[in-house]
Amino acid sequence: MDETAGRTRRRGKDLLDAIYAAAVEEVAAVGIGRLTMDGIARRAATARTTLYRRWPDPVELLLDALRELHPLEAPAPGADDLRGDLIASLRLMVDWGFSPAGRAVMAVLTDPARDPAIVEALYDRVFDHRGGTFTQTVLRHYAERGHLDPALLTPVVVDIGEALVAKRILDTGTVEEDYLEAIVDQALLPAVGLGPRDHHPER
Repeated sequence: MDETAGRTRRRGKDLLDAIYAAAVEEVAAVGIGRLTMDGIARRAATARTTLYRRWPDPVELLLDALRELHPLEAPAPGADDLRGDLIASLRLMVDWGFSPAGRAVMAVLTDPARDPAIVEALYDRVFDHRGGTFTQTVLRHYAERGHLDPALLTPVVVDIGEALVAKRILDTGTVEEDYLEAIVDQALLPAVGLGPRDHHPER
């Protein structure tokens, strides 16, 4: 039987988008240990040979998909609304966390038999490549423009927002807007020496 029978002919970005979507959906469904090129190809409705032309194995494909689908923080170019940018960054994390890509990452990180090399590659090739933990890009953006002391941006501080959002999701399965605001007002801004009313840096 023709392996491509019944499949829609796609090329370029349309095909790549379908493959990436299939990869993150497949790993969320079956786990990283059972991720195969066959499973991704079936879900993408494309030929397995199409995948092997570009990737040597399903993990390499998945890492490319997660990097492409990982969101980028976009702080205000003028660095004039730190509080608003931090809330937007945490909201971006929440939206991503409930997306197929976010669920795929959780499938990798929570797998009891996970390969440490895959987790390391996930951080190096996806998270670090896209700016690190959520809020880190925003905080560094303001520090680089002289609005924050860079020495205050310790590993603990840049992890605060992401850690509290992740805990809220685990505890309740959702994150309300007012809780994101509370994280910023009660944890992030005080950690960098500011209060809720000090979030518009003077130019």
